[in-house]
Order: sequence, then structure tokens, then C-alpha cells
Amino acid sequence: MFLSRRELESREADRLAPYAQKCLESRGRLHPETDDDWRTLYQRDRDRILHTRAFRRLEYKTQVFLNGTGDHLRTRLTHTLEVGAISRNLCRFLGLNEDLAEAIALAHDLGHAPFGHNGDEVLHRLMDRHGGFEHNRQGQRIVESLERRVPDRPGLNLTWEVLEGLGRHGTVPGFGPHRARDDFPSFSLEAQIVDLADEIAYYSHDLDDGLSHGLLVPEKLGQELALWHLAEEQARGDHPTARGKQLVRLTVRTLIDHLIRDVIGTAVANLEEVRPESPDAIREIDRRLISYSPPVAGDCGKLRAFLYRNLYHHPVVYVPNQRCTRVLEQLFNLYIREPERMGGDHPPDDEPGIHRAVCDHIAGMTDRYVYGLAQKHGFLSPEQVPGALPD
Repeated sequence: MFLSRRELESREADRLAPYAQKCLESRGRLHPETDDDWRTLYQRDRDRILHTRAFRRLEYKTQVFLNGTGDHLRTRLTHTLEVGAISRNLCRFLGLNEDLAEAIALAHDLGHAPFGHNGDEVLHRLMDRHGGFEHNRQGQRIVESLERRVPDRPGLNLTWEVLEGLGRHGTVPGFGPHRARDDFPSFSLEAQIVDLADEIAYYSHDLDDGLSHGLLVPEKLGQELALWHLAEEQARGDHPTARGKQLVRLTVRTLIDHLIRDVIGTAVANLEEVRPESPDAIREIDRRLISYSPPVAGDCGKLRAFLYRNLYHHPVVYVPNQRCTRVLEQLFNLYIREPERMGGDHPPDDEPGIHRAVCDHIAGMTDRYVYGLAQKHGFLSPEQVPGALPD
């Protein structure tokens, strides 16, 4: 049996929930295009994102530990793939559009600077008088302007619904304001799922990496976090012979499963309560329907605080990150003074323009590319660089 685009669209209409975002109901693209014969709108968007240079660079961008610190530690790319997997599973159970959620998930971190949130903070400070820097907005800028798939217009020309999921600020670039309530960030359920899947992935997997790297210990987690204690007890019960690192991995897996089960149970209860009949009905609701239950939300808040105290600000993580983010400031100032060092076409005579051009250039760099530039300009010595440098 062959599945054309029309057959796939028909299956969406027949099988997805009434509140799911379907391709046949899409608001379309800013620049109209001929439909594909064998892919739906959201499948094409997913593929466009997947084939961007910005997506490929995520492999060498920091999640928590500097890129090059260890082969088994997560990068921004592996985190993104994990968010996509969780999003698809949640969408499948709830009768939502998996392809839309996957497209949003694959693009949700494209705008991050090198060196994770520390790099984002440095660029925001340096751009304070020039519009600031925020990774969600930078991600929009990448898909709307900086990446090009055809020569006669900028951007990827993604659908309205994918751009909505990436926006989080009340407008879809090129389409204008779109929310019914300016005081509440209402999105499709697919976008809400990606937002929560992102949180599930990065807190649980940052925890996993901290344990693997020896910066966190299970005993302290069990003493301070009920969420970890309950997951560990369940893992012991399900796998009585598990010990040491194997038990830790099983506990992390159990914790993720616990969070996903809670999200599913809460979402089902919310949807049965409000019974929305369309995606736009979701956008009219003044609260999120994809969420944790209040008790689990409280537990996640404690987990977040624990990670900030014990992992994100641990000297092994924080000190090298701070040293490398200082390099971003040095590069920024160098390029402002000598924009020709960036290469390419940049507007050196337009002061606001050159600041944004420098910001775009640095935000798009990978950690290891910055390492190479830092050594070239004498900002870092070889022993200060984690891992091997590219040729």
C-alpha cells in the first residue's frame, strides 16, 4: 500500500483528536508553495529543520558540561533528540499531531549560544542596548532569516503552527499577533507538549549526567528529593539484583517514566474537563492543559533547585563555563572593532546592524569552533580547552 500526502492528510482527519492540529487546517506558509506529493506540511517542516546547518551544529554545543568533556555526556543535539522522542510518545497517546510536535522539538534549541545558558547570558548582557539576546527569539531568527533554502528569500518558510510553537512571545514572525489573550502564552497542545517534554528531558538527563560524572551522589539525592527516593525504591522493587551504576540508570529511567505518566494523567483529566472541539478552542483557554499535577510540579521545583545548587553551580561545571564565556565577550569586542574578521557580508557602517550581525555570528558558533578561535587569538591556552580540537 502506498501513502501519498492526500492519504496521510486523510488519516490525520480520521484518526487524530478534534483538538489536534491537522495539516488540512493549517494557516499555511507566509510564502505559498506547491504541496509535496508524499509529505505533509509538518513533515516537510521537520525535514527542513533537520537539514539546516544550525541543527547540525547542535552536536558541538554545550548542554551542561562543556563539549569535549566526555563522550557519553549529552550535547545540545542529543538533548533535542530526546525532547523529540518524548514529544512524539505523548502526542501518540493523546491523539495529537506527532509530526508537528517533532518539528517544533527539533527546532526548539536552534538559537542557543555556545556554552549553554552561560553563553546566552553573556550575549544578552553584551546586546543590552541593541535589542538583547534570548535563545527562543534567536531560534525564530534562524528559521525566519539566517537559514536559507532558496536564493530569492530568507528563512525556511515554515508553517504558521511550527512558528507558533517556537514563538512563545505572542507573535508569529511575518504573520503578526495571533493569541486571543495577550496576558497568557496559549499554544497548540503539540507546542505545550514540546515545552514540557523539554523540561522532563533536561532535568532528568542533566541529573543523569551529573551522576555519571560523579558530581552528584545517589545518597544525597535520596535524602533531599522525594522524587528520587520514590523512583529508586520502585527501581529496586522492579530489579532486585541491580546495584551501583546500573541501579542509578534504572532510577533515572523510572523517574522519567513517573513524570510522563503524571503528565498523561493530568492532561487526560484536563481534556475531559474542558472538552475542546478544535485547536483554536485550546488557544482560547487561559491555562495550560499539558502540565504536571500540583504535587509533582512541587517535586520538580525541588529537583530544579537541587540541580542549581549542586550541579549547575558546581565548580567543575561553573568555573570552566565562566572561563569560556569570557572568551565570547572577547570575540564580541574584537568583531565590533574589526568586523572584517568575521568574513562574509556584514554592515560595518551601521552601528545597530553590526552589533546584531556580530551577535548572530557568535551565537551560531559551536563550542569547539570557539575553542579554536580562542587559541588563535590567545584568549585560551591549550590546557584550558576540554577535549581535542578540530584540525
